[in-house]
Amino acid sequence: MWIATAEHSKQIDRRATEEFGVPAKVLMERAGLAVFDAVREMLPNGGRITVFCGKGNNGGDGFVIARVALDHHFAVECLVAADEADLTPDAHEQMQIARAQGVQPIFVSDARWLRKAECVGCRDLIVDALLGTGARCEVKGAIKESIQLINRSGVPVIAVDVPSGICSNTGEELGESVWALRTVTFGLPKRFLFEGIGQEHSGHWTVSEIGIPHVLLNEPTAARLLDAEWVANLLPERMRSSHKGDNGNVLIVAGSRSMRGAASLAARAAIRSGAGLVTVAAIPDVCAAVSHNVPEAILMPLPETDGVISADAAQIVLKNRSKYQSALFGPGMTHDKPVLDFLSKVWQEWDQPCVIDADGLNAISEGVALPNAECVMTPHPGEMSRLLHTTIAEIQSDRFRTVNQAVEQFDQCVLLKGSYTIVGEPGHPMIVNSTGNSGMATAGMGDVLGGVIVTLLAQDLPTYYAASCGAFWHGTSGDLCAAEIGPIGYSAGDVADMLAKARCRIVSACHRK
Repeated sequence: MWIATAEHSKQIDRRATEEFGVPAKVLMERAGLAVFDAVREMLPNGGRITVFCGKGNNGGDGFVIARVALDHHFAVECLVAADEADLTPDAHEQMQIARAQGVQPIFVSDARWLRKAECVGCRDLIVDALLGTGARCEVKGAIKESIQLINRSGVPVIAVDVPSGICSNTGEELGESVWALRTVTFGLPKRFLFEGIGQEHSGHWTVSEIGIPHVLLNEPTAARLLDAEWVANLLPERMRSSHKGDNGNVLIVAGSRSMRGAASLAARAAIRSGAGLVTVAAIPDVCAAVSHNVPEAILMPLPETDGVISADAAQIVLKNRSKYQSALFGPGMTHDKPVLDFLSKVWQEWDQPCVIDADGLNAISEGVALPNAECVMTPHPGEMSRLLHTTIAEIQSDRFRTVNQAVEQFDQCVLLKGSYTIVGEPGHPMIVNSTGNSGMATAGMGDVLGGVIVTLLAQDLPTYYAASCGAFWHGTSGDLCAAEIGPIGYSAGDVADMLAKARCRIVSACHRK
């Protein structure tokens, strides 16, 4: 499913009317009906609802909802945060239809408006139809007051298309924004659902097509949302006659005396992801930990300097590089000078696909040049801020823009971790991962993700697809852990151990379709 910007949403609405003859009022009618379906799901036996309308098309949707709800015997109040003269033509037409069928809109200049607005706490449900996806400026006046009253009421809220006060393209708050329990968005999912305050204030969200022709909805945009079918069709299959050498030989360069577990987690994930052979190149203390935790892994002991990999270890790794189809560099290595020197020497000659994570990314931010190979860079926001020499707040303020900037700067596949991980690569639309949960916000999860992606690279998946499928697979494993263990408190090791079951879940879901 493609992800739309506000501009693209406006364009496909216009084209639906101009090129395909779908009147705007039909789209508005169907949008209102879609939201009313959500109202009825939340209040199956009817109830008291207040619909807050703005002056634009979002308000027009609100008038449809109020009219349909009244027709289904809901007790409806309709509060308009504008004067009647300010309504757009389409909104005004819907207001007149609603009024003719018994809805009594109360406009902001009416003395009753404030009294009614202050009493919304006694209602069963609020519908937020104040502002749509075109909102850009800081909210003020009656709109701001309405948002504040809605949030103070403690009443569940359904947002129409976007929670009012949220910038559709970035998820940022425009001064004040509605905190919705549910959002019904139209046509295509919008960027605000995946970043910033928007992803929090949207609550549970769904997409309703509302009659926009599929040919418009299927046109590529700058980003798309991952789904199980896409991933299942890309995950490598295993031939009955295959042996371990056919299923990827992975090298993991990781760990230090103070962070011995990272290499074990990455190796464990690679094995659970189906790698045929996994070799861990690390200092002796880390090798000992890997031997204990992941006995299936092959060990390549490296010389150390003060508990980290020595620069002299570069020749050992390079001497053996032809054995491996892919490599993971960085987890738990530190970015002490010996490590920077080691990576600089190795990467000057490295030519196999690789995943660069954690301290490998920190080395790049310290000036070490990327290898002349296909890479997947997997920063979290803090690492990305160091790579781009900016703040975490700036990174998080527009994650789509951030990924574009990183892709342009490094000319490699970039995976920005976080809620709704985003993958970008030159020449491809961005990919937004739809799996995972907040229980995964704990140490070691990135090491497991690195182990999954490096395995897919070794099994001949190109970087863009390996990163995207790896993110979806990793998140699915986390979702299984949340369901079977509990939403908080499962570990990165639990996610690694659940990978095989998660792969089965992804493939089975596709086959059931």
